[in-house]
Amino acid sequence: MDRSLLRALYEVVGEAGLISDFAGCLPYECDALAIISQRPELVVLPADTEEAARAMAILHAAHIPVVPRGAGTGLAGGATPRADAAVLSVARMKQVFEINAADRCARLGAGVVNAHITEACNHHRLFYAPDPSSQRACTIGGNVGTNAGGPHGLRYGSTTRHILGLVVVAPNGEIIDLSHPQPDPTDLDLVGLFTGSEGMFGVATEVTVSLLPQPAVTETLLAIFSSLDHACDTVSAIIAAHLEPAALEILDALTIRAVEDSVYAAGYPRAAQAVLLVEAEGSEFEVDTTMSAISSLLTEHRCIETRRARDESERTRLWAGRKGAFGAMGRIAPDLFVADVVVPRTRLREMVRRATDICQELGLRMANVFHAGDGNLHPNICFDRRDAEELGRVLQAGEQIMAACLAMGGSLSGEHGIGLEKQANMANQFEAADLSVMERVRGALDPERLLNPGKLLPNRSCLELGDGWLPPTTTGALR
Repeated sequence: MDRSLLRALYEVVGEAGLISDFAGCLPYECDALAIISQRPELVVLPADTEEAARAMAILHAAHIPVVPRGAGTGLAGGATPRADAAVLSVARMKQVFEINAADRCARLGAGVVNAHITEACNHHRLFYAPDPSSQRACTIGGNVGTNAGGPHGLRYGSTTRHILGLVVVAPNGEIIDLSHPQPDPTDLDLVGLFTGSEGMFGVATEVTVSLLPQPAVTETLLAIFSSLDHACDTVSAIIAAHLEPAALEILDALTIRAVEDSVYAAGYPRAAQAVLLVEAEGSEFEVDTTMSAISSLLTEHRCIETRRARDESERTRLWAGRKGAFGAMGRIAPDLFVADVVVPRTRLREMVRRATDICQELGLRMANVFHAGDGNLHPNICFDRRDAEELGRVLQAGEQIMAACLAMGGSLSGEHGIGLEKQANMANQFEAADLSVMERVRGALDPERLLNPGKLLPNRSCLELGDGWLPPTTTGALR
């Protein structure tokens, strides 16, 4: 890396904000999609918007691509570096600028951890609704980049519904202030455009989020099944009945055993083939009405037992098991490929069976833990990346699962984004004309394509030539 460039960046971010040695850059070689990695030569960690803008201007002048990064918990390779790129991390931007209880909003640095938002406003009896399973680690800036979801997305929706304003640093270092809350924009919805753009339009450095009043009553129930099919059918029936619980989460037998053998043990019955975690929130009347109707449907669909959380401690324990499930899978195998696909909720059982069949045909172990109420499935394939042949079968299974999902009228991603993992399938969901429009929007905001290059979208030349999509060359190594 050019020494004059390093000196210029050092003058902006200081010693704490610049990493260029081999060992220091190594932790940034991938996000949670660890099968593709590339150690960057440079990592920049600005402390605030001004430092980020000055650093971006320096990198832009040197024509160096920039890969934005939050906490690195993304599962689609969106923060995987390139050999010729610098990583720009928002992890040091941990400022809580304002908690506005009257207007129910908060203004935060992009590096604030998701769970810390609710902790910061808890004394106002407010909370931040989106709750990814990684919420104890993931940042609000990263959540904006991927439009993250979570178990309670069934009731509250994903990140985009809760972002009121942003401060964004453009590729050339210009600061774009979209921080004034506009719940109902009258012109271009630039905040909506940036949310979910996977770091290709700009780097969000400050985020204004909406806060909600804590519900008066919360009730959590664990429904136990002797069949995963029955659990899936129950969810379809709940949605068909127009009931509105806050969360509907399914864990299968392999996941249950992994959780119960781990530090996240939640008291799930080991003999169960599936459990359905149901939560309802709202007024006492609303919760009682919802849970009564759901209980009837559980009985109709062969639920063999229900257990209600008696207090907040039991509720917390049940959710700790669900949110710790991905970590617990490390007891099954050293690596986990977490798929992220969406199907119509009427086809839950069919898609879960198809994913199971695909993995069985390829000789792979798969576990299921997913946002059933949203139709957002997470087939988790257990493997060892050191075995190249097994890794090849895992990637093949991922492709087949995505293809099956699209054939059922589903979508490639519910919350993890496209990144590198699903890029080769974009043309299977979108027409060439649609992809071309997406590319033109990107070109308007980043003409030189220096922000997070090689992610999400097809390369420009293929679209302009009308040749369809060809996957770009990946500089990272498969391990």
